[in-house]
Amino acid sequence: MRPPFHLAFPVHDLAAARGFYGGLLGCSEGRSADSWIDFDFHGHQIVAHLDAGRTPAETSNPVDGHDVPVPHFGVVLGWEEWHALAARLEAAGMRFGIAPHVRFVGQPGEQATMFFRDPSGNALEFKAFRDPDSLFATA
Repeated sequence: MRPPFHLAFPVHDLAAARGFYGGLLGCSEGRSADSWIDFDFHGHQIVAHLDAGRTPAETSNPVDGHDVPVPHFGVVLGWEEWHALAARLEAAGMRFGIAPHVRFVGQPGEQATMFFRDPSGNALEFKAFRDPDSLFATA
């Protein structure tokens, strides 16, 4: 088992973060205080820290015909788990920056991916590899 990562990131509203990460994405909540909340992000620790003046970045880089937001964070899910999440988010009316789709079709690293933003404008990517062993494939 790999060790979990830890990511602390800014949010403009803790209640909105709690609703998004805890409610919509289903991340259980850990410790919290008046200015931060821990979430279990698929076994990893992410911490939403209050920054009421938060202004998100709108930078992107081209990847396979899409403008991928930078910075972003996310997680690699199993193929079926990714499809179930995509369907749940679509049913909830999620506004995607890059809609759920499969990229690099037929190539090493073929993957399902989707991008969206949290209520504070932080960009997230959820992806799944058709062949999990191709996570770092180059050819």
